[in-house]
Amino acid sequence: MPDRPAALFDSSKASVEDLLARNAAWAERMQKASPELFKVIGSGQSPKILWIGCSDSRVPETALLDLNPGEVFVVRNIANVVPNMDISLLAAVQFAVEVLKVEHVILCGHYNCGGCIAALGDKRLGLIDNWLREVRDVRAANRDELDAIKDDKERAARLVELNVKTQVRKLERVSYIYEAVKERDLKVHPMVFDVATGKLKLLEKFKDSQKECYLQGAYDLSAH
Repeated sequence: MPDRPAALFDSSKASVEDLLARNAAWAERMQKASPELFKVIGSGQSPKILWIGCSDSRVPETALLDLNPGEVFVVRNIANVVPNMDISLLAAVQFAVEVLKVEHVILCGHYNCGGCIAALGDKRLGLIDNWLREVRDVRAANRDELDAIKDDKERAARLVELNVKTQVRKLERVSYIYEAVKERDLKVHPMVFDVATGKLKLLEKFKDSQKECYLQGAYDLSAH
């Protein structure tokens, strides 16, 4: 991917004309660096990666993976959760897995996540409390471990990791994910992005002895 200008852009003072000008400059740089890129992606998409991540502005998946437009199919929400009744997320995941045939699913959280920090507190926040219930469930399920961590930043960082691992477990309990893993070796990766270093960290998954309770229509669980 071509380098962007080194100076950070002050978006607080930007007009829409400024943004359009930056887009034009970006398109020109991309065109010079990869003359065929827009022609290729203009004819369709065939990404190999599905990224499920946080909405946080500091975690731009294509940039941090050093990839180009068209290489990552993306679903993002606050605190990178997988709610069982989120039809938008589940539909996007199904499309990525069954139609686009992605080969890798990355579920990525990040340290210093505002959603996880909020879920550790007791302050009423309004509508978002309904969404953060997903993360508070993770907090409740791991309360003893989290309460034993005295440093607030370390406790929040651990909740970030536990949340990612929990959401991956939920994702792998979806029948079409399980079937893709079994039939064509789809890979599901739990990761955390460190916004202070720019580096990704691969986590170990939870062992899931209860998966069979959730896999309606799936089969042959002996290998899992």
